[in-house]
Amino acid sequence: MRFRSLNRTFDPEMKKKRILVIDDEQDLCEILRINLMAEGYEAEVAYSALEALRKDVGGFDLLVLDVMMPGMSGFEMTRQIRTPGIDIPIIFLTARDAEEDKLEGFELGADDYISKPFSVRELMARIRAVLARTAVNDKGTTSPLIFEGLTIDLPQRKVMADGEILNLTKTELELLRLLLSHKGQVFSRQQLLSEVWPSDVIVTNRTVDVNITRLRKKLGHYGQHIATRQGYGYLFDTEGKI
Repeated sequence: MRFRSLNRTFDPEMKKKRILVIDDEQDLCEILRINLMAEGYEAEVAYSALEALRKDVGGFDLLVLDVMMPGMSGFEMTRQIRTPGIDIPIIFLTARDAEEDKLEGFELGADDYISKPFSVRELMARIRAVLARTAVNDKGTTSPLIFEGLTIDLPQRKVMADGEILNLTKTELELLRLLLSHKGQVFSRQQLLSEVWPSDVIVTNRTVDVNITRLRKKLGHYGQHIATRQGYGYLFDTEGKI
């Protein structure tokens, strides 16, 4: 396994992708964290699946996940985060390279499976490929987002509630799109700011609260589904508990 900083250049105007590395080999985690940061990503590490699950896993753009770890395997962790519908890209990084292990990983929804020992350069290339592929899938989505009588027509950027077109601002539409496409996932105010507002616009957490309040009002009775989790943030709750 060859470890070295790749020192690639990246566009500072692009929103940094957040990657979480989960592996019980602490030295490996640190090496990967350094290389990911050199590639222009935001990188965090966890030394076990249990430690990773204490983080806001849904707030990351990709997981690099070991399979064989004490306490809980990477496969079991994947089952736990897939069950509530967290559809985050996952790359398994493991010494378990038997065909049945790879098949199990892909059946769990892995986006890639890399066997140890590995090249850091190859891993970085695989990460770029997975992120590019998932970004294309997100941008290429043409199916409407629907919840009961609430519909977002993505190509036309149009929102309808019980057949009535709603007059939403671009920011309000993007907030609704993000929350509705990740039903049940809590987004912190900072995550909403990063996802919805341009990076060159200076806004505060209060800006998020004001826009959420306006959006709830415009949605009528559907507004109750944009729920608050005190101290955490907002989510689209299908049961409608503000």
